[in-house]
Amino acid sequence: MMTLKISTKMTLMAFTLLSLLISSQSKALKSKPVTKSVAKKTAVQKSVPDNFLPKGVVALDEEVPLLIPQKKDGKYGYVNQNGKFIIQPEYHIALFFGEDCNLLYSPNEKVKKFGSKNYATVDKGGVSYRINMSGKIVYTYKPADLGVCRAEYKKARFHAYRLNGKYGLIEDGRFVNPADKKQFTIYPAYDFLFVMETNDVANPMIIAANNDKFGIIDTKNQIVIPFEYRDIKRNYSWKLGNMFEVTKDDVNYYYIDIHNKSYR
Repeated sequence: MMTLKISTKMTLMAFTLLSLLISSQSKALKSKPVTKSVAKKTAVQKSVPDNFLPKGVVALDEEVPLLIPQKKDGKYGYVNQNGKFIIQPEYHIALFFGEDCNLLYSPNEKVKKFGSKNYATVDKGGVSYRINMSGKIVYTYKPADLGVCRAEYKKARFHAYRLNGKYGLIEDGRFVNPADKKQFTIYPAYDFLFVMETNDVANPMIIAANNDKFGIIDTKNQIVIPFEYRDIKRNYSWKLGNMFEVTKDDVNYYYIDIHNKSYR
């Protein structure tokens, strides 16, 4: 009987309050005769907008994120849609670029902008940051800055159902009697099923397992991703990035899109 790997949901990252000690020192000015001075013109540096796309970031597929988290030598960075590192791997955790509602509803007006989709949350050395698409750290998380999310909660519509040692799929409001096969959306026939988190509760992606291999199916029991993986993580990758985190050797995980194209 196959051993299924149950991946835990993404753990909460610890927020470290950075204490800044700023000391200022005034210097006494010696009185000198007033002399005429010529003001030197200095070049004004234009600030780069945080949604500026660095060189190498191109949109080849509109359904795929421009920057994709990828692990190398134990640390995470971000690759483009060609699989080339744009932000070098230096983080212990790297999430998809996307909104952070805790910052969007922050009581601190100055940090609300860092909750937008132009930034990603990363963790390095136990400290959590927001970075822009150039890889620059623009904000360090502080507990006092975190607001209360007001995002609408969408209750899952479909659920896995186990019967006689096999898994199937049921839909809320339509399933009452397991003895009636017609009430099942997918009659139990899989070794494992898991409905992934999604923004589209009517059309979720479903992790399925058969014969020690994992794939992705939809509610019509059609194969979306072939059964060729040793594991597919049960995380928020589909909800946040329309991607699946997979492995073929139980060691190296990487992301694939809905067309089974890998990014590594």
